[in-house]
Amino acid sequence: MKSGAYADYKVFACNSNPALAEEIASYMGKPLGKSEVTKFSDGEISVSVWETVRGIDTFIIQSTCDPVNNNLMELLIMIDACKRASAGRINAVIPYYGYARQDRKVKARDPITAKLVADLISAAGADRVVTMDLHAAQIQGYFNIPVDHLMGLPILVKYFKKKALEDIVIVSPDHGSVTRARNMAFPFEAPIAIIDKRRPKANVSEIMNVIGEIEDRTCILVDDVIDTAGTITNAANALANMGAKEVYACATHGILSGNAIKNIQESAIKEMVLLNTVPIAKEKLIDKITLLSVAPLFAEAMGNIFSNDSVSKIFNQK
Repeated sequence: MKSGAYADYKVFACNSNPALAEEIASYMGKPLGKSEVTKFSDGEISVSVWETVRGIDTFIIQSTCDPVNNNLMELLIMIDACKRASAGRINAVIPYYGYARQDRKVKARDPITAKLVADLISAAGADRVVTMDLHAAQIQGYFNIPVDHLMGLPILVKYFKKKALEDIVIVSPDHGSVTRARNMAFPFEAPIAIIDKRRPKANVSEIMNVIGEIEDRTCILVDDVIDTAGTITNAANALANMGAKEVYACATHGILSGNAIKNIQESAIKEMVLLNTVPIAKEKLIDKITLLSVAPLFAEAMGNIFSNDSVSKIFNQK
């Protein structure tokens, strides 16, 4: 690692995904910094940093997943603690950026909460954000600080290439994921298909039509977030009913709330491949779910940030 503007760096973690934080720190050859995030009896969050960060390049790892508001507050308070301890540069490492789905006004008087959260992180004192697969790439522009937007797609592509599947078609479960499907299709030199759906209300989707040739093909559905898994499983079942040979699914963030596990288990999906940006309870790791790690990618990106080296070259090498 080349010497950068700072003589050293330290990696800290809040409570959202300690296993991933430990793995990232291990790849970087560093122990996690000594800190503690606890609660007072009334629910207020308390942060204690037990070692000096003065003039140090500081990385704080925290996904803002369920419980979203607690995890967001933990991140903000940890950033504030490091700022007040004179940390040299504060890097908020957010593998999963919560509230990203509220990135625009869908109807009158809607908030744009993704922008609000960006403002909170900046106001708390973060100098940089490192995140992965934002629900909408333009959320990077909601920040007035640098954002390193990592991509989980190369990890998923590498995994599926090893499976050596035949007659592949990459399927977007809705119009919003078409670019993601096209990017995944490119290394396979595969065609894409698009599920035409409507969403009568939040977390509910109805399949209207499938655009593209999927009969007797191996379909790989690709999305950024699997929440209740309603969209992805409805899409998989529609593909199977329309003659698809096999249906796989993959996504970066496995929220898996509500009836997600039941939906996946009872669906036509043969295998669901997820990344570990969000912790998944052991009881949810059914046989159909494969979990891949993002730790090596985050560790390499964070090392390059410390040394003021290029982050984009990581993907150019893949």
